[in-house]
Amino acid sequence: MGNKKNKQKKKDSKKNEILEKQIENDKKKEGKEVKLLILGTGESGKSTFVKQIQLIFKSGFDQKTKELYKETIRHNLIKDTKILVTGMGTLEIDFEPENMILARELLRSEEKECTEQTEELNNTIETLWEDPGLKECFEARSLLQIPDTHGYYLDNLKRITQENYEPTDQDILYCRIPTTGVNSIDFEVEGNSWLIVDVGGQRSERRKWIHHFGDVTMIAYVVALSEYDQKLFEDEAINRMVESISLFESTANNEFFEEMNCIIMFNKIDLFEKKLNKTSLKKWFTEYQGEDNDVESAKKFLSNLFIEVGDNQKRQIFPMYTCGTDTNNIKTIFESIQKIVMEAHEKKYKNL
Repeated sequence: MGNKKNKQKKKDSKKNEILEKQIENDKKKEGKEVKLLILGTGESGKSTFVKQIQLIFKSGFDQKTKELYKETIRHNLIKDTKILVTGMGTLEIDFEPENMILARELLRSEEKECTEQTEELNNTIETLWEDPGLKECFEARSLLQIPDTHGYYLDNLKRITQENYEPTDQDILYCRIPTTGVNSIDFEVEGNSWLIVDVGGQRSERRKWIHHFGDVTMIAYVVALSEYDQKLFEDEAINRMVESISLFESTANNEFFEEMNCIIMFNKIDLFEKKLNKTSLKKWFTEYQGEDNDVESAKKFLSNLFIEVGDNQKRQIFPMYTCGTDTNNIKTIFESIQKIVMEAHEKKYKNL
């Protein structure tokens, strides 16, 4: 009887030993992967950052991806031009008399015609883009939910509509496809495995974030600085910057992150600098005391709005200013991110 008990004890002990070893191995394996969660509101530039990682650390964009973007770029070009033409009436801006008929023809065109992208349709868009009124309307695009990059595609209309067109890296970086669900990219840097997770920033997508909070090394929150005068696509009563501040406050003070260091990427700095010369920051944030064209003062003011709502004694916040479509800028920024994140990662797993 005693021998049976001893054998069972040894058997159980062996099982526990194997189980503990498995748990230890899992922890070690887990500890080798650096997980960076990219958060932010819609159109802040999260997905553009992930595309840059694809270019910098992976093999770039494959043919399947290029085909997807080819269709999306062409579709968006027509769709956004139609919105722009409609906006002429909204903003009470006139076309040149000879272009009125072309504008009406474009608005009457069916989705199928736009997809086929006929030479006649391309010529219509090209002519309308040369109209001073449409250029004026584009300058007021923040009132119409028109992407900043639409002008780039209109300037490259002839190239994009060629039969043998293949999107360049820049075309793909500029292309906006709303993130739905979760996108991730894994890659190696200096012998370390990284996983970057990008989740949708629209309000309807945010409820999915909670499932990706576990085992995160750090979060990088992306803010579009240039959106201080824009309204939400989902709710035009709400300023995009105010929404982003509110979302950051709730995210940074979430129980998962309240003791975790945080990176804030203040993105679209190039567009922000251009916009400051035309659109007063004081109009939207009356508490701003600096000069309208003082870039450094405006940057500091807006970044402090985020730092103040997320600051506590348990963590550091690292602000960075980025131009998401500039690959060299993102390379430099990622070097800083890598240093900060790896320090946190090594501290987290130092006892394994």
